[in-house]
Amino acid sequence: MTASAGSEITVCQLGLQPYASVFAAMKDYTESRTEASPDQLWLVQHPPVFTQGQAGKAEHVLMPGDIPVLKVDRGGQVTYHGPGQLVVYTLIDLKRAKLNVRELVCAIEKSLKALLAAYGIQAETRDKAPGVYVGEAKIASLGLRIRRGRSYHGLALNVDVDLEPFQRINPCGYQGLRMTRLKDLLPSGEMPSWQTIETQLINELVAHFSAGRIAPPSWRYQQWQYADWQPPTKNSEKNEREQ
Repeated sequence: MTASAGSEITVCQLGLQPYASVFAAMKDYTESRTEASPDQLWLVQHPPVFTQGQAGKAEHVLMPGDIPVLKVDRGGQVTYHGPGQLVVYTLIDLKRAKLNVRELVCAIEKSLKALLAAYGIQAETRDKAPGVYVGEAKIASLGLRIRRGRSYHGLALNVDVDLEPFQRINPCGYQGLRMTRLKDLLPSGEMPSWQTIETQLINELVAHFSAGRIAPPSWRYQQWQYADWQPPTKNSEKNEREQ
């Protein structure tokens, strides 16, 4: 029997993908999805890029150097993405999941805290600064956009990412905010595999997203449907409107 859209979350492993193409794809999925479309988690790493949120201020981009800066439609200020950072885009129908925006944010933060707790790392959240912190350092960031009751964008967990680019910005709009990564918080030789971290985080996210449901959803891997997709160009969009 095929699971209904609301009872199963599909997980797509994208590998290393350019930010702009994934950004365009998640906007397309959010715009085109129907009530029958499954919720999805997209797991990805990006080549080095700074992304600036809707309300982002240019003053927080200090010395980007050779790393591009992209304006995006999520909440929050500027952040950095690069190889070694586990990014999870959360494409969730909030009404079907029985979650409001604040509950979605809390579910993501609790999932990250639970993952870190499994490795003996005590993490915390802050009321006016979304994300997850270990001591005074930030290990995970999050930013969301809600469109037609569906979420996109998501979270970024620093696993073994190069932290130097964070020094070129005020991370999340906070001058002097120190960043950390999982690699620096675990004893040498105890770093779990990337696949292990992915699986643990998926399990935590699915469990916390299902808190308001009678029957918690299951999850399964699925090939990313946008692997060979090309975002529409401005000319193609214009032609469609004229037809």
